[in-house]
Amino acid sequence: MLVKWIRCTVVDRRGFERGQRKWAGLPGEPGFRGQGGGWSRLRPGVAHVFSFWESRPFYDSFMARSHDRLAAAQSGTFKDAQAKLFDYRFDVKTGFEPRFTDADVVRVAHSRIREDRVEHYALMQEKVWNPAMAGSPGMLRGMFGEAPGNEFLVLSMWQSAAEHGKYRAERVERLALRTQLAADVVALTGDVVDLEAAWTV
Repeated sequence: MLVKWIRCTVVDRRGFERGQRKWAGLPGEPGFRGQGGGWSRLRPGVAHVFSFWESRPFYDSFMARSHDRLAAAQSGTFKDAQAKLFDYRFDVKTGFEPRFTDADVVRVAHSRIREDRVEHYALMQEKVWNPAMAGSPGMLRGMFGEAPGNEFLVLSMWQSAAEHGKYRAERVERLALRTQLAADVVALTGDVVDLEAAWTV
């Protein structure tokens, strides 16, 4: 599975949201698995969209055929768009599927890892971070993805911002020490996204 993460700063909120509804045509696309997104809780005016595809060839075919027609509705409504593709590596918790209807919040963590620490980082994600997150009340499901250049994406879906906040406050600092996160990471950014039901496809 392929994950596309788009982040942008919205300059015309009403126009952007109107355009976002045009993506409702995606389910007819071969290989499309799901899409959702919403507004950053931490950065005013920043929108995140996550879309999922069965494989790179399906995604490439969509980009070549239908993407520009669907995207035209949002032209001029945003700036500073960044899009990244990640290959799915494994679940956080079990049975990940790109479903957004039962979640209120998505936590996204994007990291660049030192080349000699990639294996250690992935192992710690699987053996330490995943069980800790999976055992947190309100955490629904998540996935761990990888992009060229030792970049990784951890996407987790939560029933509420309050539940995610409890996990952060109680666990994250302790786990970061235990997994030697500072030794692995070159750069780490994250955000908490309030999902918009109208953006779910």
